[in-house]
Amino acid sequence: MPYQTAVTVQAALPPDRVAEVRELLHEAGRKSAAGELFPFAEIPGVHFARVVLVPEGPGGAPADMPPSVVYMSEVDGPVEAHLADLVRTAGDGLDRVFGHCAGYPAAGSPDAARIDWLRAHEVPCAAFYVNTVGRGRQQIEQEALLREVIEEFLDRNGPALAGRSPVEIRAAVRDYVGGREDLAWARTGPAPPPLGGRIRRAAHLVGVPLAAVGLLPLLLSALPAWVVLLRMHERRDVPDHARPSHDRTRELAACEDFVAQNPFTAVGSLKTGPFRRITLTAVLFVVDYGVRHVFDRGNLAGVKTIHFARWLFVDGKRRVIFASNYDGSLESYMDDFIDKVAWGLNAVFSNGRGYPRVRWLVLDGARDEQAFKNYLRCHQVPTQVWYSAYDTSTAHDLDTNARIRAGLFGDLGPAETEAWLALF
Repeated sequence: MPYQTAVTVQAALPPDRVAEVRELLHEAGRKSAAGELFPFAEIPGVHFARVVLVPEGPGGAPADMPPSVVYMSEVDGPVEAHLADLVRTAGDGLDRVFGHCAGYPAAGSPDAARIDWLRAHEVPCAAFYVNTVGRGRQQIEQEALLREVIEEFLDRNGPALAGRSPVEIRAAVRDYVGGREDLAWARTGPAPPPLGGRIRRAAHLVGVPLAAVGLLPLLLSALPAWVVLLRMHERRDVPDHARPSHDRTRELAACEDFVAQNPFTAVGSLKTGPFRRITLTAVLFVVDYGVRHVFDRGNLAGVKTIHFARWLFVDGKRRVIFASNYDGSLESYMDDFIDKVAWGLNAVFSNGRGYPRVRWLVLDGARDEQAFKNYLRCHQVPTQVWYSAYDTSTAHDLDTNARIRAGLFGDLGPAETEAWLALF
């Protein structure tokens, strides 16, 4: 079982090529033909992937914050292996999208040149959330198949199983699954992630708090000054009361609600000055630690519908990209965050220009529901090319499938057996 990795490649796009790339992505999205441009389904270990066009920075200064094309994916295994698979499988799509960017290898160049170029334009995440750390795409597909097989068996043998106790029904299911060699993997739990990854994860889990303890005197001495500066900045903040236009809303909606999940991509500029940049860097450092070690089992501070999410700095830390893959509609997604983790939204997004007014970093802000929703829609960009490897499954479905596998051959009492059968 591998760990999941966030891959981001960003490259500046000449302003005179933006319209051409936008139309290319629009056509791929409109025809639901992203697979023709990028055959993601053929690339091993891809959970989700997208290609988006990021506009130039505010003020129309492309030299400072130029328009760019961004590729993002959530994959099993290391970045190097994924980029090699991407180039080998989707080289034509890469050429058509990134071929307008400076320095991209000329036609006929070897795959190694493309891989090197992509690596040179890779952007690291400031924070990366995985719904369930270590649950690979193969495991997800296998557990979905197992559920289908057991449901089919129960439907086919319903009359014969009628009147039997839950323990007897589960025993019949176990015998059936145990007799199929193609389901031999289901008799045991998923393999653990590689030892090296577990060691690095444990080192990060322990090392960060130890370092924080060592820096505690310095942090405590700086805290009063930071608090004063925070309130000074917050009092000077000017919220943006803009609303998304009807045309903008229609453009965004055209990329949503086709399957059980949706993508969300937003770009925002940081407020000017080093204070906000330092504050957001620190906040995202804490967020990254939390999503790695605390919120790593299907629950992001009460929000259970997100498969993956990432935050990353671009343009010399003057802008931030946030991207996620979530279940349901955008409206329910925003409501979920406002109701359950508004303080977290404020801690991160209040460092961006135009965010609703916040007090003490975590108060107010997103609690102004309509202002917050307008802010998100105004900063959202269309995700025209998007792929999901399991687009009919919600995060709840994935968790249910994993519980079915875990309970199939595990030691269960009568009440636990009845609860297990209720999963179908």
